[in-house]
Amino acid sequence: MKTSSRVSAFLAYLLPVVGWLFVLLFRRNDRFARFHANQSIVLILAALAVPSIWAISAWLVARIPIIGPMTAAGTFALVVAAVVFFAALWLLGMANALRARPAPLPMVGQWAKNLPF
Repeated sequence: MKTSSRVSAFLAYLLPVVGWLFVLLFRRNDRFARFHANQSIVLILAALAVPSIWAISAWLVARIPIIGPMTAAGTFALVVAAVVFFAALWLLGMANALRARPAPLPMVGQWAKNLPF
C-alpha cells in the first residue's frame, strides 16, 4: 500500500469536508482512499443526524405536560452515548486508514458501501 493512499484516507477522517473533496476529486481512482472517504462521509452525517433528530423530537415531546420534559431530558443520555460511539468509530477509522486496513466500521461500513461515489 502506498503511503499517499494511507495519507489520503486519513485526511478524509481528519478534515471531513476538505478531506472528502480531496479524495473524491483528486484521488478518485484510489479505491482504498475512496473506501475510507465514504465511511467518513456516512460517519459524520450520522453523527450530525442523531443530535438533530433528538433536538426536533425533544422539542415536540417537551410540549406534553410533566412527562414531556422528563422524556426529552432522559433521552439526551442516548444522544451522549451515540456521540461517544461515533467518536470511537472516528478514531478506529483513522487507525485503520493509517494501518492500511480496509476494514468496514461497525454499523457505518454497510451504509458506506452503498454510496454511489
